[in-house]
Amino acid sequence: MNVLTSLLSSRQAIIMGVLNTTPDSFSDGGKFNSVESGLTQALMMLEQGADIIDVGGESTRPGAQEVGVADEIKRVVPVIESIRQHSDVCISIDTSKPAVMQAAVAAGANLINDVNGLQAEGALAICAELNVPVCVMHMQGEPRTMQANPVYHDVVEDIKAFFEQRIQACVDAGIQRNNIILDPGFGFGKSLQHNLQLLKNLKEFQMFDLPLLAGLSRKSMLGKILNDTSPENRLYASVAAAVLARNNGAKIIRVHDVKATADALKVCDAMNAV
Repeated sequence: MNVLTSLLSSRQAIIMGVLNTTPDSFSDGGKFNSVESGLTQALMMLEQGADIIDVGGESTRPGAQEVGVADEIKRVVPVIESIRQHSDVCISIDTSKPAVMQAAVAAGANLINDVNGLQAEGALAICAELNVPVCVMHMQGEPRTMQANPVYHDVVEDIKAFFEQRIQACVDAGIQRNNIILDPGFGFGKSLQHNLQLLKNLKEFQMFDLPLLAGLSRKSMLGKILNDTSPENRLYASVAAAVLARNNGAKIIRVHDVKATADALKVCDAMNAV
């Protein structure tokens, strides 16, 4: 049983702590882009209740510029190696590039978290070869332009159709079905209304009988609700969104603010256990 399988078998929410080793991520760009600062942040998140550390080396915020494979590997691999030397925590690699996936797993990562849904050339094959769990996320468009004018016939049904296609593609490529996690991709090519519809109807995706991941932490959808453009001012909204996502079927909650979210989800899970 791998470390993630053990986590998924529990009745509790799983908290994925965000660790961006980037200079330009929307909320914490530049804060943790050295091995020392990345390790310190990872260990702090573990102490606060994180179950997974999600390491990313390329910003996927709207308008973000692409990062070359070599640069992305240089950003993430030393941090993953350092965390692995200090902990047996589940480490996720947040990337869409097959070469980065391979390097990260070799360095100690246990999970591949792909905002592009394993659609890059070679991604399915390398994930099947690596035989680690994968998170398949839905994104309409690409990071640079995804928020220009997102349009859906029915956002929930459209994403269901996407998941059906990607699950089949994964299985056909040799990825075990029980190694697949689904993420509807809050904020990735969705309007505020689309995001709220997804949050309200998250349980619809339980039809696939696969774990659901929800990442709403500090996102612009919350800023629009609050009428506040600063990601740092979205803590309470992020915690509320995490609780709503958990109550609506999410198993893994991806967050920047681990302690506050962990405390809130403990209350949520205690209530649901009665």
